[in-house]
Amino acid sequence: MGCSSCSNGGGIPKGCRNNGSCDLNGCNKLTVFDWLDNMELPSGQTAFEWVEVRFKNGRKEFFHTNGLSLRTGDTVAVEASPGHDIGVVSVTGELVRLQMKKKGFKDRPENTKKVYRIASQRDIDKWIEVRDKESETMFRARDIAKHLNLEMKISDVEFQGDGSKAIFYYTAEDRVDFRQLIKDLASAFSVRIEMRQIGARQEASRLGGIGSCGRELCCSTWLTDFRTVNTSAARYQQLSLNPTKLAGQCGKLKCCLNYELDTYVEALKEFPEPNSVLRTKKGKAFQQKMDIFKGTIWYAYADDPVNWIPLPVKVINEIIEMNNKGEEPASLEELYQEEVEIVEPTFDNAVGEDSLTRFDKPKRKKKRRKKGGPGNQGPDNRPNQKGPGGNRNQPGGDRGRRKKSGDRQSKEGPKASEQGNKPQGKKPGRNRRRGPGRDNNQSNRGGENNA
Repeated sequence: MGCSSCSNGGGIPKGCRNNGSCDLNGCNKLTVFDWLDNMELPSGQTAFEWVEVRFKNGRKEFFHTNGLSLRTGDTVAVEASPGHDIGVVSVTGELVRLQMKKKGFKDRPENTKKVYRIASQRDIDKWIEVRDKESETMFRARDIAKHLNLEMKISDVEFQGDGSKAIFYYTAEDRVDFRQLIKDLASAFSVRIEMRQIGARQEASRLGGIGSCGRELCCSTWLTDFRTVNTSAARYQQLSLNPTKLAGQCGKLKCCLNYELDTYVEALKEFPEPNSVLRTKKGKAFQQKMDIFKGTIWYAYADDPVNWIPLPVKVINEIIEMNNKGEEPASLEELYQEEVEIVEPTFDNAVGEDSLTRFDKPKRKKKRRKKGGPGNQGPDNRPNQKGPGGNRNQPGGDRGRRKKSGDRQSKEGPKASEQGNKPQGKKPGRNRRRGPGRDNNQSNRGGENNA
């Protein structure tokens, strides 16, 4: 609900302010989609000479075109009493004939109103001017009615397009004598006054709003006929008789209670009476609960009201027939046992996703090192690493390493010995700066080899 002209600009609500008479069909109340608009008429047939015109808050009337070629969305000046009114064409063509037949409108001379012309810019400016005064006029009229101590509520004001007349819509529980009110309103606004009493549902349809379902009110969007709603509709649908939940924005029972009522009434024909009693050899059973969608009724024995036994409607009807013949079953449990279907999983538990302890991993035990004596520790209080040659810190700890290096030199042969005897000079094309620590390491290696 809303068109592009209702967007904000500069932090100020822009809005078309057409109050339900927008010609873009984006925020209208009771909009009609003309699905015959783009279809051509058969040869030799003229277009229907009536149109439907929409006014403020969904008020619609039928007018004769008077030979004018009109399309949906045209702003027209139509006949009124007195003067003229401004409205927007909502439906044209053959669809108007169907609307007139639906609403029982008869084409008679006394009912015929004509379309004067397509509204000019001067007509539209005057229409906008008087429409801007409607809100202020309504609040002033409420103050006047309160000053006169009238038990009524003025809910809406609608000015005629030429500004010569104003219609005041009000709601009241009892009959109201507003003759003095009309005189005061006429002297305050200098226009012709017309008072129209409407009901609570008509008031909600004119004002609009959001229902408890989260959507716009049905009466302000598409619902036109208001049927009576009784509390029996809530009983048929197994709803709690809570007035705060069953009442709509108008204060009356919600119209949507009648939407599915026929379906519930049709389904309840197969169900037994709510006060039906099942007689068995075990005892009498009384009805406790009913589920219309599942077709199941819960019964409980008189001496054991805590345990409820679910029974399908078909089995209950068979028990009632047996009771009518003077027969009694042994118990309700023997006649019907609820079958529990075991549904096997359609997937393989390959990873173990069904296990509740799949994330509980066993803790690994840390291996503790054996503490040695004071003789097996080095100068930094760490245990000495023992190789095949013994302790590295002891004098004979490097024997195994020396023996391996000697074996490696013997295996490599004379070439390795010759290369080892060559003087180690700088390689050609390579400049590497050697520090004093590096030379010391080489000298130490040479000393080991000599040893």
